Amino acid sequence: MHPSKESLIKLFSYYRDAEIRGAALLMKMMQREKDPEAQVLFSRHIDDETHHAWLWTRRIKQEGGWPVEVPDGYQRRLGKALGIPTNNFDLFALTVVVEERAGRRYQEHIESPLCDDKTRDLLIEISNDEKWHIAWMEDWLMKMARARGSEEEGRARLAHYRDQEAIVFEEMKEFERGWLGFSFSDTSADLSAANLKGSQVQVG
Repeated sequence: MHPSKESLIKLFSYYRDAEIRGAALLMKMMQREKDPEAQVLFSRHIDDETHHAWLWTRRIKQEGGWPVEVPDGYQRRLGKALGIPTNNFDLFALTVVVEERAGRRYQEHIESPLCDDKTRDLLIEISNDEKWHIAWMEDWLMKMARARGSEEEGRARLAHYRDQEAIVFEEMKEFERGWLGFSFSDTSADLSAANLKGSQVQVG
């Protein structure tokens, strides 16, 4: 079984939207952070995000389609649920959590029986970048926490945002099932059931 062309284009547009919104947020954070080392790290990270957006755009074109509007994407839902932090300390913590989710989601997609070879190769390439994104941002968060008095504050902010993000992501899975006909966070049995019910997943 394979996702329909329509579902693939929607899914790749969903990933593309997340990368574009991530790049936009990083640009705002970079404007607030004056440390020269952070400027270098932000620049590399933003380059990765925009490149990832292009890779998903190219993948959409490989399917013979165009990017489609994402009605209620992941970052938008997070913003509605949590609000946008007004300081870089919280923004770093939240961005680490978002990057962690991206890494897990891409791994779920890689391991899914619905993943085609072209998409799997792309996901592996992007996932390697996500590991570095998490590492440098968490390191910088802890550096900021130490300057504020203790790394414990940084760990506490991460725990807070992980708890809040998990709630939002559960809602996202329901959105995916309605928009795509399935969610890559579902088990193989769930995906098979979705296929048998005649969702947007087609047998091929």
